[in-house]
Amino acid sequence: MRVSAGFTLIEVMITVAIIGILASIAIPSYTDYVTRSRLVEAQSKLSETRVQLEQFYMNNRTYVGFPCDRNASTAESFNISCGGSLAPNSYTITATGTNRAPGFTFTLDDQGIKATTAAPSGWDLSKASTCWVSKKSGC
Repeated sequence: MRVSAGFTLIEVMITVAIIGILASIAIPSYTDYVTRSRLVEAQSKLSETRVQLEQFYMNNRTYVGFPCDRNASTAESFNISCGGSLAPNSYTITATGTNRAPGFTFTLDDQGIKATTAAPSGWDLSKASTCWVSKKSGC
């Protein structure tokens, strides 16, 4: 009597099909999760820069002269800039996505108004004028 060892072709094909189905679900979900985690960098950098701007204003009684573009070299996914929008009594800070988070642009102004001005296709921007998007379905 002969004892068989190993797998049949149909068993291998079923295993490969199951792995393919799981990968087709898991990989897009993981990619979205990683993108969402990168958005936290923009939000924290904007909040940190706002605190620094307010400290600068308390010392100088103006926002003009604040070195807003100094964080560009340390950013992984977003560049923070003021883009010439510093006035004596107002400002708008912008976080622009780079190579790790392309297509995203977030803003924060002196009144504390948050906005998402750009996002890749598939992201809901219907309420983005009053918040920072953190997931595809919106704010």
